[in-house]
Amino acid sequence: MPVSVVITAFDEQDNVVPLVAEVAAALGDDAEWEVIVVDDGSSDATAERLREAREHQPRLRVVRHRHNAGQSTALLSGVRSARYALVASLDGDGQNDPADLPRLIAAFRESENPNLIVMGERRERRDTWLRRFSSRVANGVRTALLNDDCHDTGCGLKVFGRETFLALPHFDHMHRFLPALYKRAGGTVRNVPVRHRPRRSGRSKYGVHNRLWVGLVDLAGVLWLARRPCRVEFDRPDN
Repeated sequence: MPVSVVITAFDEQDNVVPLVAEVAAALGDDAEWEVIVVDDGSSDATAERLREAREHQPRLRVVRHRHNAGQSTALLSGVRSARYALVASLDGDGQNDPADLPRLIAAFRESENPNLIVMGERRERRDTWLRRFSSRVANGVRTALLNDDCHDTGCGLKVFGRETFLALPHFDHMHRFLPALYKRAGGTVRNVPVRHRPRRSGRSKYGVHNRLWVGLVDLAGVLWLARRPCRVEFDRPDN
């Protein structure tokens, strides 16, 4: 089953090209795949580095936003650009390990449910104690209120069917609520343990304050949506 790997990146000039190389190594030359990097309006040399990388990575495609639109919009742009019915996603900061991709893809292929989303679960976070604490609290509150069967919704490593994803309601920050949105649409969630690495370069774009307040508003909106389920069924991705 061919797969489109979508990487969202914002000001990741030193991380994104090595990450593309790791994806290529993890998936191998024999498999059918592509990698799409969505440059979300970076102001550093990310775009230039990606242009250079395309000379050595023929399966690399680049989508560039003129302005920073946020991770959810970047993910949506990447999925819309994907050529294949199966999509894998990861963050451009290099903290997700592409070596975990084959296991998540295999977990999807083992399922009979085309509306499945496979979520990476970071068992050992390589972040500051404040980020780990805030994520633990956020995951606990979200799980209690939404019952979304997900232990780590903030992990960028995910595998899902393209058509199901595109049928979901889309809004800013929706990437944090994908398990709940999948369940609302009649889908299921599977959690797979994955590795987590320290950030090698650059700085995180997320802090406690710019996630907490918008997260509370988004949570209220998703609770409203969850009470108005909309079921969708697609054939299993096979091309």
